[in-house]
Amino acid sequence: MFKTLSLMLFLLVITGCNLAPNHQYYWGEYENLIYDSYNKPGSATPELQIQKITQDIEQAKENRKKIPPGLYAHLGMMYAFQGNKSLALAAFNEEKRLFPESSALIDGMIKRSNKNIQQ
Repeated sequence: MFKTLSLMLFLLVITGCNLAPNHQYYWGEYENLIYDSYNKPGSATPELQIQKITQDIEQAKENRKKIPPGLYAHLGMMYAFQGNKSLALAAFNEEKRLFPESSALIDGMIKRSNKNIQQ
């Protein structure tokens, strides 16, 4: 009897995990990209990161998923590293639009990136 109840409970837990709602945000390859950038220095160039983040944004839109916090901020940083001030600013402003609570942080990032971008 105990074995049967244990098995039923186990199956119920496993089934419940599979029925869990989808993630709130679409992360795509972002987590792997961050992992690689820290664990394999030089492997995730700004160009590669822009490409992958842009693909993740398009996939999120296609799947009608939300963009996770920080994704546009990261994209803005990569554009700033490339010296593309207008795209950096656009990405930073999109982050602020989607996540107004990040405004103070993003404003600081904009100030720092303006100092680093040479035009």
